[in-house]
Amino acid sequence: MAGDCEKKPVLEMVQADGGDEGCVTYVLHNEDHTLGNSLRYLVMKDVDVEFCGYSITHPSESKINFRIQTRGGIPATEPLRAGLTQLNDVCQHVLNTFQARVDEFKGKQDQPME
Repeated sequence: MAGDCEKKPVLEMVQADGGDEGCVTYVLHNEDHTLGNSLRYLVMKDVDVEFCGYSITHPSESKINFRIQTRGGIPATEPLRAGLTQLNDVCQHVLNTFQARVDEFKGKQDQPME
C-alpha cells in the first residue's frame, strides 16, 4: 500500500542511453489532449523543431508522451520551455480579457436604465 501513495513527478524525460539531446520524449503526468494539442501546436511553430507529437498511452492513464526532435543540435528542452512559456502567456491573455469583459458587464448592470 505504501507504494500506491508515492507521488510521481509532473514531468519525466525519457532518452536513450547516449541519445541525442535534440530527440527526447517527455512524460507529462496528469495531462491529456488539452495540454498536449495546444503545446504541440506552439512547439511546432519553432523553426528549429523538426518533429513534435504526443500520444496518450491508454485512456485509463492520465499521462501523455510528448516527443520533440530538433535540428541543428539544439536541445529539445529549449523549444519545450519556449512552448510552455508561450502557452502560459496565451492563457493569461485569455483570462485577462475575460475578466475585463466580466467587469465591463457588471459595470453596465450597476448603472440605472434610462
